[in-house]
Amino acid sequence: MNDCIFCKIVKGEIPSYKIYEDNNVLSFLSIDPESYGHALVIPKKHYVDYEDLPLEEINNINNAGKIVFEKIKTNLNPGGIRLVQNNGIIQEVKHYHLHIVPIFQNNKEGKENFDEVLSTINK
Repeated sequence: MNDCIFCKIVKGEIPSYKIYEDNNVLSFLSIDPESYGHALVIPKKHYVDYEDLPLEEINNINNAGKIVFEKIKTNLNPGGIRLVQNNGIIQEVKHYHLHIVPIFQNNKEGKENFDEVLSTINK
């Protein structure tokens, strides 16, 4: 899609703070994080939501999600991690994306310094 912000990120037209990338999937920090280290995992091909995804893409996203989950768990040491995926009217960007949201007891915000958050996750 020409006007999809995530497609533009995949194409490199919009910069992002990349956590993980392979041939099929991209993961980067959310620009509106709920917490320190809030990441998104997206397929590089445009799919609107979960029911549009072929099983192979679901597997690609889950494999990348596991890698990002482990990086966040190991390097940020949150008290917990929430995985969220929205569909339909509650989905802000109409390109499938999985949220990986670290939860900290002190409600640590993630907007302080994206470069610092990224370097900590990617130790």
